[in-house]
Amino acid sequence: MSELPPLNTETIWAIIKAEIDDRTVNQLVWHYLGYRYNSLENTWDNSNVSEEWRSQYPEPPDFIADRPPTVKLTRSIPKPNKQLLKEKLGFQGYKVGEFTPTQARRATMANWLLNYMQENGIPIN
Repeated sequence: MSELPPLNTETIWAIIKAEIDDRTVNQLVWHYLGYRYNSLENTWDNSNVSEEWRSQYPEPPDFIADRPPTVKLTRSIPKPNKQLLKEKLGFQGYKVGEFTPTQARRATMANWLLNYMQENGIPIN
């Protein structure tokens, strides 16, 4: 896996603005879910992934390409944190009819990462 950008609000905005490529965005979420790539064995280590994710996705899913894992990601965000993009960053969303499924999935991933920051005491500026 390549070097990941830091988990901060600049990175969250870069995800929303599509300034970070899809693969890196996936890798960020995989990392914070607990997936680790073992390059020596060319396999994924999921021992730090919660059972809820590990049982359904023994290898990290592609959140950009596939809707079901993105729905699971959305459902894993606690209700009080569902609107963090709006509440903490002022993100107003995309205009109806002018956004793509990829943009919607990126926003979900950005919100999940923001939730991770909130839940783990990482400062949100």
